[in-house]
Formats: sequence, structure tokens, C-alpha cells
Amino acid sequence: IKAHGGRVDEISIYGQESNPTTWRLAVMNLAIRGFAANLGKEPADTFSRDQFPDLKFDYIMANPPFNISDWGGEKYESDPRWQFGRPPVGNANYAWLQHILWKLRPGGQAGVVLANGSMSSDTGGEGEIREAMIRGDVVEVMVALPGQLFINTQIPACLWFLTNDKNINGRDRKGETLFIDARQLGTMETRALKVLTDEDIAKIADTVQSWKTGEGYENVAGFCKSVSLDEIEKNGFVLTPGRYVGFEESTESDEDFMEKFQEFINIDEGKKYSLSLNMKKSIINYTQFRFSKNFFKIFE
Repeated sequence: IKAHGGRVDEISIYGQESNPTTWRLAVMNLAIRGFAANLGKEPADTFSRDQFPDLKFDYIMANPPFNISDWGGEKYESDPRWQFGRPPVGNANYAWLQHILWKLRPGGQAGVVLANGSMSSDTGGEGEIREAMIRGDVVEVMVALPGQLFINTQIPACLWFLTNDKNINGRDRKGETLFIDARQLGTMETRALKVLTDEDIAKIADTVQSWKTGEGYENVAGFCKSVSLDEIEKNGFVLTPGRYVGFEESTESDEDFMEKFQEFINIDEGKKYSLSLNMKKSIINYTQFRFSKNFFKIFE
């Protein structure tokens, strides 16, 4: 807020949480940082006991539980929130997305963290819901995140950025969706945990902003691409960024790679971990771009 020239007392913060302990921690966390917030009168289930039934929001951020099955989906057969289709009883991913869209004001924007499977799943009619959302032009940006960002789960995650009006907050982006493959970003903080650096976050944010405004944006092979509805339809309405952005062209020669690979083979196990992180991108690029060429060399 301060980085954008705003004041913390000029925004209104609302939230909801069903777990009593998490709810109390959130209240305390906001208070310590000087934010006045309304998290509802008490902990409550988002789907069944909306604490703000008459409110719509400009911005929504959510990190709902991944692939949750016991969300009580059988109770919401004809819910008005399901504008794009009834979510399956056994998975709440598309219930979260549609609930969040329902709570947006006209021109509102939302960012949601979900499991990677949400981008391509066809289980329980999810594929049809995703198609309806894409045709409804509410999916603005999809970001594939690197693995190992979360301490409590190893499930790969992605970011959904949603809006109900692509004609504001920038140029007219109707019929377009931006895909970003950020899986190669991040730095290993420990053997089990990866973090996105300030530079990584800025790279993603600047890409989204330049795409929205149309100022200086370019598709970058292996990282980002602006895609039309027709192309998404040709790909079966799958929203996995890697399917659209392609591969980064490697500037490394076969000899450079083989030298690194031989070095990797010859070192002791204790050093392989740190070296393997530095080599990972090289190995991926080499495999993607040189497999065909080297495969045919076998038959020469």
C-alpha cells in the first residue's frame, strides 16, 4: 500500500475463516500491523454462512484448501453462485472460484491459489465449468508456480487471476488470457523449501502490468504468452501455462552441456545437491531442444 502511495487507513479489509484458531490468529496479526479489519462476528464456513452477504469487493485474495472433498457440496444443488456450472460434490476447487467471482464488484479482481490439477481436471464436470468460465471471459491470468513453495504440502500450485470486466484496469483485453510459466523461478532456501525472491515477484508483476496496459509487453518463449480464446479452445480449454508458452531457446551448446553433465557425474554425492540446482535449467533446455537431433544421430 505504501509503495503505491496509499495509506493503510484508506482501505477496508474483510475476511472469513472457519477454523477458530486461524481466525483468532488472523485478527491478532492484522491488529499488530495496524490494520482495522472485519473478519466477521465469529469463525464461519464460507459457503454456508457468508458473514458479508450484502457486500461485494474490489479485490479478493484467497488461498483455499486444495482439492477439499468435505465441503458440504451436496447442500448446494441450485445455488445462484454457480453461474458457470455446479461444482462436483467431491472437490471444492471450482466452488471456491465461483464463490469468489460472485463476491466481486463490477470491475473487481481476484487472485486465488489452487492446486495445479485445477487447470486441467475434467472430473465431475470441472472441464465444462472451466470452459464456461473461459467463454465467459473471467479468467485473466494463469501462473504456474515452482514446486516446494509451501511447508505443509508438496502439491504443485498455480495462481488464478479473475475479473468480471477485462475492459478496465488497462487496455481492452477481451478474449485474451495471459499465461505465465514461473516454474523455473525461485531459490532454494532449504532442501525442502523454495522461495520467490523480490526480483522473481517483480518479474511476474511487471509482466502482468505491461500486458494489461499494452506498454512494452512481448511474448517470451518459455515464460509468458498472451493467448486468444480460439487457441485455448484448440487445446481443450486446458489452462496449464506450459502448453502455451513453449520452451525457452537455449544458448548453450552441446559441448557446454556435456561438460557440465560429466562434471556432475564425477563429483561426490555430498556436492551433487547444490550443483544439481544450478544445472536443472540447463538439463531441461538440453533435453527439450536437442533430444530429436541427438536421437537421429544414433542412426547415422
